[in-house]
Amino acid sequence: MKAMILAAGRGERMRPLTDRTPKPLLEAGGQPLIVHHLRALAVAGIRELVINHAHLGAQIEATLGDGSRFGVRIRYSPEPEGALETGGGILQALPLLGEAPFLVINGDVWADVDYAALAAAPEGLAHLMLVDNPPHHPEGDFHLDAAGRVHAEDSPRLTFGGIGVYRPELFAGCRPGRFPLAPLLRNAMAAGQVTGWHHHGDWIDVGTPERLVQLRRRLGETSPDISPAER
Repeated sequence: MKAMILAAGRGERMRPLTDRTPKPLLEAGGQPLIVHHLRALAVAGIRELVINHAHLGAQIEATLGDGSRFGVRIRYSPEPEGALETGGGILQALPLLGEAPFLVINGDVWADVDYAALAAAPEGLAHLMLVDNPPHHPEGDFHLDAAGRVHAEDSPRLTFGGIGVYRPELFAGCRPGRFPLAPLLRNAMAAGQVTGWHHHGDWIDVGTPERLVQLRRRLGETSPDISPAER
């Protein structure tokens, strides 16, 4: 199975840290956020990767190269200024991802996920990781029923954790350009084509400087606070 890491966002909530550094290259635990994903995927045997980028994307390519020193092979999907949002970014990268189901990971999340366990093809069009609702998103996103189906409505609700396995057919009929992923998922849910699992392990949406500090503490850094040099 191939994997795609979404790394094209501007990181507005992370400013000023992202004014000079793309969010995936901000460090926690002594290495860039995106490198945590590369190493975890390599351990799981998932070594064919696609990374999209827009804001300061040249820095991402210069830092990661072809991925060989991390045990993976990286191909890049550059996007125009402003990026293509999640749906548009994945659609543009489909020729690099192929015709089989593929894994997609938000570059700004951190989780102790066993990616090797996700190698099986999804039952429907998508298989999503859901997590307990964090304080910054108390209402959640979707409902996971006892049979493992994900629904746009109903309660209790969980939060989409930014990790999922998708079939290319999810994007059938989509036109190139800028568009979000959520409407495609909701349409697939209405057709009973989305399954999911409730991840009970560690997970952090590293979307703000405060949560970056939280992750650094979680990873045991002795001086986790944002330094003046990073600002």
